[in-house]
Amino acid sequence: MCNAADQRDERRVTLGVTTTERRAVRGGIRGLALLVALAVGLPRGTAAQSGVRLDGGRFTVVAEAGDARLARTLLAAAQAQDSFPGLPRSTQRVLIAIAPDAARMRAWSGGAVPEWGAAFALPEAHRVVVQGRAAGSDAGDPRVTLRHELAHLALHDMMGRLPPRWFDEGYAGVVAGEWDREAALETAVGLIWRTVPTRDAIEAGFSGGGTSAAWSYAMAYRVVAELEALDPVHGLAHLFTEWRASGSFDIGLRRAYGMTSEQFDAHWRGQTRRRYGALSLIAALSFVGGLFGVVLGPLFWVRRRRDQRRLAQLRAADAIQEAREAEAAMQAALLAVPEQTPEQTPEQTPGPDPETGMGPSSSDDSGSPKHL
Repeated sequence: MCNAADQRDERRVTLGVTTTERRAVRGGIRGLALLVALAVGLPRGTAAQSGVRLDGGRFTVVAEAGDARLARTLLAAAQAQDSFPGLPRSTQRVLIAIAPDAARMRAWSGGAVPEWGAAFALPEAHRVVVQGRAAGSDAGDPRVTLRHELAHLALHDMMGRLPPRWFDEGYAGVVAGEWDREAALETAVGLIWRTVPTRDAIEAGFSGGGTSAAWSYAMAYRVVAELEALDPVHGLAHLFTEWRASGSFDIGLRRAYGMTSEQFDAHWRGQTRRRYGALSLIAALSFVGGLFGVVLGPLFWVRRRRDQRRLAQLRAADAIQEAREAEAAMQAALLAVPEQTPEQTPEQTPGPDPETGMGPSSSDDSGSPKHL
């Protein structure tokens, strides 16, 4: 039977859904409660054929036997990082359940988790559900995912339901360190097609499809990161204190950082444009270049092949022409040499006498030999 915390989480998860969906959520949470009851019934630090329970600090991890190794990893990660920026250290016990597959996780959530979701949290019940070893690569690092979900719980412990979703997701992303190069590139490419959104637009984007939600997650990170950067010493601590005391984000923002909500919107949107404007330009030029390559590439390839064929034909024709010219030049040279007639044959001078080895004796005009 569900306890009061389970009933409160049912109301939170099913806000704005149909009666049929409410029944599905109730069934999912009851299924999760049954798993928890069975796992909690195990002795501390022991494993059974059907499940395992591990305890450390204020955390308890339950999973099927096949996810025992992952359970130990997540328990160690939760204990190693049990503080959250700007928030007091929580003393509430947290139950972490590892779903063996995505279908089971969706069933435990009553279908409230989208297909691309890797985990979900029930802050009022202090429970977190993450995918197990069967999760795909798109689920990311389970330790980072767990840190993200635990940040939701820590924020809820201090602020309750005051933070809107853009702040809740943005804070969890900052705490988990999810801002990597892929997210930066995603934001920069997105800036090609649309302007920097308002906070209301970011909030609405979470209820859209996977692409729209990814855009909102990236922008929510940007907003909270810029809020934290306003006070390099205390970060978000003063904002949390003033926000909780006044019950208003605008009042808390003014008291903590001395600026209005409109001024902050202009600040973070301007910072985003300046920081990622150059990257957006590079991405835009790369996109245009790639588009031209896709459109004009085949045409260039066809023209190049045609030009290569023409060049080969011209070279063959030139070779034939050069051979013909060489043959004609040779024939012309042969025709230019005159033939020798008998009258033009020069008189041959007799050679030396073979017996004496002497040539004909020299004589003067009278025919008498000359003596030296």
